[in-house]
Amino acid sequence: MFRTLLTLLFLIIYFLLGIPITGILYLIGRKNPQKKQQIANTSVKIAFTIILKIAAGTKITIIGRERIPKDTAVLYIGNHRSFFDILLIHTLAPGMVGFIAKKEMEKIPFLSTWMRAIHCLFLDRDDIKQGLQTILTGISYIKEGTSICIFPEGTRSQGTDESELLPFKEGSFKIAEKSGCPIIPVSMNHVSAILEEHFPWIKSQRVIVEFGEPIYPKELDKSQKKFLGAQIREKISKTVQKNANLLS
Repeated sequence: MFRTLLTLLFLIIYFLLGIPITGILYLIGRKNPQKKQQIANTSVKIAFTIILKIAAGTKITIIGRERIPKDTAVLYIGNHRSFFDILLIHTLAPGMVGFIAKKEMEKIPFLSTWMRAIHCLFLDRDDIKQGLQTILTGISYIKEGTSICIFPEGTRSQGTDESELLPFKEGSFKIAEKSGCPIIPVSMNHVSAILEEHFPWIKSQRVIVEFGEPIYPKELDKSQKKFLGAQIREKISKTVQKNANLLS
């Protein structure tokens, strides 16, 4: 309960301080959009780091961060069971990172402003034309140096077995295929134990995050590209299964 109250207190303070900062970012963005994004990205990383410290302490095991290329933006593909998945990836991934989010989140005041500031994209899955535009925008962000993170399951999975992932939506990989950027599989264990398994209370837990070897779509043959989502889903599932042994 203490961690929950402390997290809520921090979010209230961040919200109050964020109101004038949002105005400052708007003014900076009119003259230097890249500077605005850098400041917003750093601010969000700091906020997420503090929340993770409150929620999970130092019990975060990180594997394979050295596998992430340093000279290019990437497409992160992760399993999704918790709101804290976003905090972990944004905090641990180097450089600037935007996320593909549900269209509904664009309607949330203040939150959507900050999401746009760090180059998050809002996807309407029922609008094919808008979905194509989202992919094109994601490609341009990648080329400009902003990594993008997608959870191809489309929603948070809630099964008892973490390694049983929902089917991956193949369209999620178009950004990498069209931009030529590497794909980094991200496997996360025990993250839902922080909040979702005993909502609304936040509890300290040990979690594991593993960044896989980069996958370059241009180096794959046609058959591999056709079932890329299924292949990466299997890689992540096996890694989650492997790392579960580290928690026992």
